[in-house]
Amino acid sequence: MVYAITFAGLAMKLSRFLRSALITALFTSPLSYAAEPLVLHVGDQNYYNIRASVEASGVLKDAPYTVDWKHFQAAAPLAEALQTGSLDLGFLGDSGFLFLAAKQAPVKLIGVSRQNPDTIALLVPKDSPVKTIADLKGKKVAYWPGAWSQQLTLRALEQGGLPENYVDFVKLMPIDAAAALPQGSIDAFPVWEPYISQQIVFSGARPILTAKNLMPGLSAIAASTPSIDSKHAAIADFLGRLKQARAWVDSHTDEYADLWAKKANLDQQVSRHWLRQAHMTLGPVDEQAASDLQSTADFLFKVKALPAPLVTAGIIDTSFQQALAH
Repeated sequence: MVYAITFAGLAMKLSRFLRSALITALFTSPLSYAAEPLVLHVGDQNYYNIRASVEASGVLKDAPYTVDWKHFQAAAPLAEALQTGSLDLGFLGDSGFLFLAAKQAPVKLIGVSRQNPDTIALLVPKDSPVKTIADLKGKKVAYWPGAWSQQLTLRALEQGGLPENYVDFVKLMPIDAAAALPQGSIDAFPVWEPYISQQIVFSGARPILTAKNLMPGLSAIAASTPSIDSKHAAIADFLGRLKQARAWVDSHTDEYADLWAKKANLDQQVSRHWLRQAHMTLGPVDEQAASDLQSTADFLFKVKALPAPLVTAGIIDTSFQQALAH
């Protein structure tokens, strides 16, 4: 009988404790979540100007999260940050994304950016006699392994029925090649904007060909797989706001170009020359984008930049289509 009373008493105390714990949990959980606001870690590069367009347009004003911007000089360190999980999403060229995916990194392509194909071009000095790719036989052409510079030159050689060793490839980062071309250290500089506008405005360089009808020139919006799972709604919202920022840039081109020139410490003429013709768009990974990505992967394997063939369907996430559709 004593045991029965004791057990009954314990049961009542336990019941009161559980009720109290449940009430405490119900009232304190929302507060604990509120104390930890959601943060998106976003990687941007020198000339992708994602952060600049977002801040200039003010599209993040009422966002239910904060953005922690990380700035990178090139695709390689940004890709590494995506691989280690220190970024939720980042912006890089299709080649950089494919190299990352080929290493089995936990990343997916969630959207793409396109621009006027004339914003990727093969430049020669103002007084160069070179008019076509065929005129570059034995000449020094800058490139960076796997980058658009290599893609553009090799595809142009292929289209012209010329072998890969037709030109003398010189491995140079774009910033170094930009200094080498006016000095005559190289004969041709395949590159993208705003390097193109810099060369045209300051040294009178001219393009002999562009990416038009040669290569897709996709830019990748890549996200880490764990972040897609844990921050899907925030990433989708951010992409929608980024589309608004791009629309704002289109309707305030010179105003934005001048703001961006100050931020990037570039000449105003250069930024205006570039952005007036850039026509950047942001969109979902539709059938065309998926086909273009596979085409680039096949090309990179063909030129031995990728160690093995890569089927790109498995590295595409289409769950953000709606956020990027309009």
